[in-house]
Amino acid sequence: MGKYNPPHVLTNEDLEKRIDTSDEWIRTRTGIEERRIADDDTNTSDMAFEAAKEALASAEIRPDQIGLILVATVTPDYTFPSVSTMIQERLGAKNAAAMDVSAACAGFIYGVVTAKQFVEAGTYDYVLVVGVEKLSKITDWEDRNTAVLFGDGAGATVVGKVSEGRGILSFELGADGSGGKHLCHREFIEMNGREVFKFAVRQMGESALSVTEKAGLTKDDVDYLVPHQANIRIMEASRERLGLPIEKMSKSVHKYGNTSAASIPISLTDDLAEGRVKDDDVIVLVGFGGGLTWGALCIKWGK
Repeated sequence: MGKYNPPHVLTNEDLEKRIDTSDEWIRTRTGIEERRIADDDTNTSDMAFEAAKEALASAEIRPDQIGLILVATVTPDYTFPSVSTMIQERLGAKNAAAMDVSAACAGFIYGVVTAKQFVEAGTYDYVLVVGVEKLSKITDWEDRNTAVLFGDGAGATVVGKVSEGRGILSFELGADGSGGKHLCHREFIEMNGREVFKFAVRQMGESALSVTEKAGLTKDDVDYLVPHQANIRIMEASRERLGLPIEKMSKSVHKYGNTSAASIPISLTDDLAEGRVKDDDVIVLVGFGGGLTWGALCIKWGK
């Protein structure tokens, strides 16, 4: 796995000077203390490239061994060419097919599940999956309801065959297009916070339990939870549904804010670096996003 976070930090105190809000209000309602913002010269593809390079190095895989590149994003550099083709060229992944996936904050889960199908079918040995967003370019910085939430960044993983008993044990993907109006992008991100919160609290908990049961496991078998880093209250609700202690939940929302499709891989990459996830741990990844979409994975970690 690999990640990239832009160097510029935007704190709650910085936002206090721009809009009618407060550090206390943001912390208590979202758990966010600061977020990373990419500068004007840094595009979505630039962040994706940096995270992808790190993931390939971590996996000890050459670019020409990648059979497919999947990039989950709702903030591409252009409508086309896709971000995936742009980083294919920069990586030198000359043998890789490439396409982008649009499932908002659930995009990384959708990408990993898609990669799993190609690897299991024997079509490709390795699939590179990147979740990346430059949400700062579609955020209304005058809207205090959304401006406090979002950040920029990228996370990436290489999906390939693993040893017996390890890897993806189960997954769930879902969508409810009737709720799309509650979280959408026209000129800027628009969100009905109350409706999205209700949906997320219910769906995150249900999906986390569902993939655990599909894997033939119980809540007691789960070692670690990596929820989409959207809002600490939503994250806590899914943790409580699994009955996990707080130290068994990944938490990076306070550092990075909501980075949409990038949030789960960024958070998991940090956890791995800090030794919070170990070989043979059973981990649950769960996310939700605009569409409305959701997805979850149950994984026995390790190569």
